[in-house]
Amino acid sequence: MSTEFLSGDEAFAEGVRLARPDVISAYPITPQTVVVERLSEMVADGSLDATYLHVESEHSALSAAIGASTTGVRTFTATSSQGLLYMAEGLTYASGGGFPIVMMNANRSTALPWNIYGDQRDALSLLDHGWIQAYAVDAQEALDLALMAYRIAEDERVMTPFMVNLDGFALTHTYETVEVPTQEDADRFLPPYQTTNRFDLEHPVSIGFSAGPDTNDIFKYREHERMMQVFDVLPQAEEEFAEVFGRRYPGVVDPYRCDDAEFVIITLGTVAGLVHDVVDRLREAGTKVGCLRLRYLRPFPTEALVEALDDAKAVAVLEKDISFGHTGTVFADVSTALQGAHLDLEAYNFIGGLGGRDINAADIETIFTTLQRGDTDTLHFLGMGA
Repeated sequence: MSTEFLSGDEAFAEGVRLARPDVISAYPITPQTVVVERLSEMVADGSLDATYLHVESEHSALSAAIGASTTGVRTFTATSSQGLLYMAEGLTYASGGGFPIVMMNANRSTALPWNIYGDQRDALSLLDHGWIQAYAVDAQEALDLALMAYRIAEDERVMTPFMVNLDGFALTHTYETVEVPTQEDADRFLPPYQTTNRFDLEHPVSIGFSAGPDTNDIFKYREHERMMQVFDVLPQAEEEFAEVFGRRYPGVVDPYRCDDAEFVIITLGTVAGLVHDVVDRLREAGTKVGCLRLRYLRPFPTEALVEALDDAKAVAVLEKDISFGHTGTVFADVSTALQGAHLDLEAYNFIGGLGGRDINAADIETIFTTLQRGDTDTLHFLGMGA
């Protein structure tokens, strides 16, 4: 294992290299481009033995990955923002077909107005397309999720594509020290990909067939079941990861000082680090506050979320997303979970960071103040006077 100074993009590229994909289909888009640039260099210098396809669009990138996956090989692609939306048609083909493609998405605002900076509206708008979705908090987790994504997606119980999300610029272009595993350790954790879900001349199968009203729902139910298997596979994979690499992850959610917290901010991605800092400061002043980071949005971690909020009096969902005409997408999911568990607590939604707008410590303190005093309004937009 070596310690290197890497951006989030570069760290993720290292993780992909260690995963030994057979086919990489690439199309550049800011702020994802560095990932596929680094992978092209690895293929060129021989440190990664893979077929590298520089295609003509994001739609083609995912289409090529699907085609490669049908032949039974490990595949990778990456995108961001409008590129992810351009892939939307292919997302359901990949998930419905049970093709365990891994894709890195650099979270970035969607047009219009045109904006290259980071919010999470791109990926959160596509939660219903059948992909596992995880959100990294730092460069180390980004690298580790590259390996973890293949380990989970390719499990025969899951066989579901996996989207790893990195906050645009805040993570993709921020440099940190990262522990890069040896190839030997990576191979111990992630064995070569083998599957029967592929074209085979010796054992012919039908892939991409039609299903009418009498059978279509069966396939959709099985797709849902495969996704739900992540809850069983993930703990096993994380335990094996800890044994091989010495780093332990907490599962689908990451609670921070939530054990006795009365007021909790629920969030995802890099802003959780800022929330941790404010939590520590308020704890020193005697306020029982905490942070609950959602590491996975699909499958949605209902049980773990409810368990972490057992002592809470009020929660705020802070997200870089808005479902226009309603609330934030994450808040809608959290509210459903809380109502289903009959938890007696107040829930508020704070929208911030759209188009890369800064979220600062004063904003986090304002959220906690709102939780403590209560409010008649559920939905708040940071920096908009509401």
